[in-house]
Amino acid sequence: MILSCQNICKSFGEKIILKDASFHIEDRENAALIGNNGAGKTTLLRIIMHELSPDSGNVVLAKDKNIGYLAQYQDIHGHHTIYEELISTKQHIIDMENRLRSLEQEMKTTTGDALDSLMNTYTRLSHQFELENGYAYKSEIMGVLKGLGFTEEDFERQIETLSGGQKTRVALGKLLLASPDILLLDEPTNHLDMESISWLETYLLNYPGAVFIVSHDRYFLDKVVTKVVEIEAGNMRMYSGNYSAYALKKAQLRDAQYKAYLNQQRDIKHQEAVIAKLKSFNREKSIKRAESREKMLDKVQRIDKPQEIQNQMRISLEPRFVSGNDVLTVESLSKSFPGQTLFSDISFEIKRGERVALIGNNGTGKTTMLKIINGLIDADSGRFTLGSKVQIGYYDQEHHVLHMEKTIFEEISDAYPTLTETEIRNMLAAFLFTGDDVFKLISALSGGERGRVSLAKLMLSEANFLILDEPTNHLDIASKEILEEALNSYT
Repeated sequence: MILSCQNICKSFGEKIILKDASFHIEDRENAALIGNNGAGKTTLLRIIMHELSPDSGNVVLAKDKNIGYLAQYQDIHGHHTIYEELISTKQHIIDMENRLRSLEQEMKTTTGDALDSLMNTYTRLSHQFELENGYAYKSEIMGVLKGLGFTEEDFERQIETLSGGQKTRVALGKLLLASPDILLLDEPTNHLDMESISWLETYLLNYPGAVFIVSHDRYFLDKVVTKVVEIEAGNMRMYSGNYSAYALKKAQLRDAQYKAYLNQQRDIKHQEAVIAKLKSFNREKSIKRAESREKMLDKVQRIDKPQEIQNQMRISLEPRFVSGNDVLTVESLSKSFPGQTLFSDISFEIKRGERVALIGNNGTGKTTMLKIINGLIDADSGRFTLGSKVQIGYYDQEHHVLHMEKTIFEEISDAYPTLTETEIRNMLAAFLFTGDDVFKLISALSGGERGRVSLAKLMLSEANFLILDEPTNHLDIASKEILEEALNSYT
């Protein structure tokens, strides 16, 4: 066993996040930590990393083992290039290599016992160098950088010129190269394209240590993990198998629990009816029998009704009116930035009723294309036309459509001034914002919460042409499934 959490409790004010949470991870095991947004997954990781203290309970790491942690948001800075940032993880190997070179020079001019001593040191150090993959560390760095979607031209880019997503990829690369005994990864696939996710799956399957992952990517978890640790309403439970095995087992357990609850309720009602009947006879003998049955009934261990947890947003997408058959026509569209041509001479059409995916690796211009269609930036050449009665609903992954200085309530009421306060509150409750939550500033929200506000605005837009840029980023698994359902039934 490499990591064990024992009876961890954590509350923030009145809100209980974790109660008596216990689980363990074996050496070389790949496990997932899942739960809805706000369930306490990141809190648990921060407790394991000693960034937060639990109210009670212990975290035990096996002797001489070390942990590497990838948080969701990375703030790497400095004047390094991407390559320099990653090679810094191999400094001990570079030092060893330099020492070997200087020993070679010394041996040229040394004789006798001193030479024997140098040769012994050289042999020992060479062996160590080989064990630590010293002859291949440069190609290992190149492999990780390319696997995470960086091109050779990117290697010399300065860290401070990178986007948040690119910094997270650099941090992930550093962590993989450092090869700690246990990897703690919080949403590692959020900023990766399909190719990089596939590379990461293979890397983690062959990783020599243990891996503990928080992720809302069901397909990724299915490929990578063999154990699932779930947090639900503060309680923790372990399941063996991948995500699909967990989902099946969970549904079966819930079903069995509900049946047992209903059966017991039926028995209790029957017993209560018998007791009432016996008492109605008003004879000493039947009253005694009634009392004895009551005592037996009091001793019954009551099964709790399975909790229906109110943590699922409700979304329905309905266009206000039908567009013409031609929705979008793009003709010979081109866009470049200094030193980089993103795309040139692109033409395509979208008709009413079609569902279209725009795919490509990171940096190929997908978001730029969507921004051009939404009139946020201009193309260099070419044009696009929208069909008759086409109304766009745009969900942008960076949430630029949200105003950081506004509260959630203001964001909705300013965009839709005809809605009453009750209508806004009811609508926000469907996206899990209740009570004083609606007065939180947009700037203070997590990625998942901003995503839900953007989806709420999208729903209210009643648009007939939805353009969605990474709509599932930061959404938990339940919310993703609800969005899938809403899009499948969108007319």
